[in-house]
Amino acid sequence: MDLNTLLARLMKEAGLTLYMVGVSTVFTVLLGLPLGVWLITSARDGLSPRPVLNKILGFIVNVGRSLPFIILLLLLIPFTRALVGTAIGSTAAIVPLTVAAVPFFARLAENSLREVEPGLVDAARSMGASKWQVISKVLIPEALPSLVLAVAITIISLISYSAMAGVVGGGGLGDLAVRYGYQRYETGVMVATVIFLILLVQGIQALFGWLSDRLKYHQ
Repeated sequence: MDLNTLLARLMKEAGLTLYMVGVSTVFTVLLGLPLGVWLITSARDGLSPRPVLNKILGFIVNVGRSLPFIILLLLLIPFTRALVGTAIGSTAAIVPLTVAAVPFFARLAENSLREVEPGLVDAARSMGASKWQVISKVLIPEALPSLVLAVAITIISLISYSAMAGVVGGGGLGDLAVRYGYQRYETGVMVATVIFLILLVQGIQALFGWLSDRLKYHQ
């Protein structure tokens, strides 16, 4: 593969990777953050202690985190087809990516929320704040810098997961490295893809690290 073709291919597959990872990240945060809040509020020392519910939620999250992504990808083919009308392509790959990332991010969100100083929660409750007000005005704002870093970790994990999207024809950088770099023995493609992925991950980590620091500064 010549240089111009390689660059064009890299840009195309990078676009597919960013599409899959970007959309699945949005859905992951929308679903995973409430789940993380639910995990911490339903704990024995939470705002609404429900130990049985907490154990059930914890079990579901742990099961979701323990399944290898490639197995989850195949298991979800019927569900993906029912949800988006097809089990093949980049859009179809978003479904298993989201399902895999939600429990992962939920646990990270739970840990971030646990880092909030309990005294702040007690002070808010002593002033008559409702449970929702404590969550929306104290827990989430105080945990926001840590939550931003949790999103960065999740995005990086999703980039890793997306490498397997080729199984369902999703394309992306990982698929490019496997199909051309490995299966066709084009070492240059493999090296270029790996370098691109390293730069992408470093850029994401740096951006979200900077954003987290800014949020800490303004707290």
